[in-house]
Amino acid sequence: MIIARAPYRLSFFGGGTDYPTWYRACGGSVLSTTIDKYCYVSVRHLPPFFSNRHRVVWSHVETVGAIAEILHPAVREGLRMLAFDDACGLEIHHQGDLPARAGMGSSSSFAVAMILALSAFQGRMVGRHELALAAIELEQERLREHVGSQDQVAAAYGGLNRIDFVPDGEIRVAPVTLAPERVQALERRLMLFFTGTSRLSSEVAAEVVANLHERESALRRMRAMVDEALALLAADSDLDAFGALLDEGWRLKRSLASRVANETVDEVYRRAQKAGALGGKLLGAGGSGFMVFYVPERRQPAVRRALENFLHVPFRFESEGGRVLHYGSRAPWLDAPELRRPLATRPARAPRPARREGEDETGVRVRSVGSRS
Repeated sequence: MIIARAPYRLSFFGGGTDYPTWYRACGGSVLSTTIDKYCYVSVRHLPPFFSNRHRVVWSHVETVGAIAEILHPAVREGLRMLAFDDACGLEIHHQGDLPARAGMGSSSSFAVAMILALSAFQGRMVGRHELALAAIELEQERLREHVGSQDQVAAAYGGLNRIDFVPDGEIRVAPVTLAPERVQALERRLMLFFTGTSRLSSEVAAEVVANLHERESALRRMRAMVDEALALLAADSDLDAFGALLDEGWRLKRSLASRVANETVDEVYRRAQKAGALGGKLLGAGGSGFMVFYVPERRQPAVRRALENFLHVPFRFESEGGRVLHYGSRAPWLDAPELRRPLATRPARAPRPARREGEDETGVRVRSVGSRS
């Protein structure tokens, strides 16, 4: 069995300039960090004693006879991208510390962890940059998702980084080098709250992408804020200006599309500021999800009280990025030739019974066990 994990990220500045539609013409930069909340993916050979070929556990449990039948699009296309076939059965499990579709880059963290686990399953070591590019290819080219390129890089590399996107397609990652005390001071002043899962993130992202070149001045300012934020962090001065910069960045982000914010998000932001937050933002494309605030430590109890109806999520920065946690031994039945024969040469299975409750039209058994990643 292989177990891999990838962290979720907080994006501070520059979001929007990481869409290829924008940075291929104008370049882009983001400042982000990963945190100690993770997506986990395990992969193993499915023992040959079951009637189905593959088992995939995410927010559903899928048991299927072929990769083509897998409902989870990232799993199905990821297996195809990495040249897996049905010669050997697979069991893939996903677990996450945070809910999906909530602005934490969960789809990209899943893509990174899955590609890392599947590559290790094939006996291949994958470097961080190759891993990030493979996740970008999966999401943008194979799945045609409306996503930028920062989340995959953040999840693969880990840490507090400046990520630059060059018009020729090159992606450069520069770790932010600060005294540990300065990083810890920033970390202590950040508060993360969960406002609810977003179901419209892809639609919001599509609207943002469609409007990018109509928002040129806002995006250029958002990119410039990366340099300003880094200068603030590097200076020996009060960090509170970082919070004020977050507030400006949030107002610019709201201008990118009509559905980036809504009444609930605006009310949460207003209450947090009234209680002492100097700035903050909704993470991800928009709609709802996680919000991060910069709050001086003396004001944090007041902000917790003001947002008592929402879940406060303590966190720490992390710097490991995607990694393999466990690389298990070879499944013993793989050395038995009669159990490694292609599926077509095995004895025919009994006919599938009539469709039952809980199965779709293809006969795939689907059972909900949580929220989709």
